[in-house]
Amino acid sequence: QLRLVESGGGSAQAGGSLRLSCTASGHTYSTNFMTWFRQAPGKEREGVAGIHLPSDTTYYADSVKGRFTISQDNAGETVHLQMNNLEVEDTDMYYCARGLLYGEHWNQPAQYSDWGQGTQVTVSS
Repeated sequence: QLRLVESGGGSAQAGGSLRLSCTASGHTYSTNFMTWFRQAPGKEREGVAGIHLPSDTTYYADSVKGRFTISQDNAGETVHLQMNNLEVEDTDMYYCARGLLYGEHWNQPAQYSDWGQGTQVTVSS
């Protein structure tokens, strides 16, 4: 089984930064998507940023373009989400997910087969 473990969540002030990391262990694939989702109570899961391996093609939600950057190390063993210029609206539980899919479906949760347990991000004004 593929295990995904998130870390790096916490509290920050608006305008500040946080860096999330997702570490994969167990069986991995040479071609896949690794994507960060977020979800608040009463809301649907939202794709934040995704990266395709091995091409390193990246995808971002409009709400985070120019502020967040997704990257990977060690052939996808670790995926990072650098979050700059944080906004209160970024407060959410953030989840790391892995899936086999086409790029047009990168932000659809149903396309992902493996999920981490989540890490909380709280942004205050």
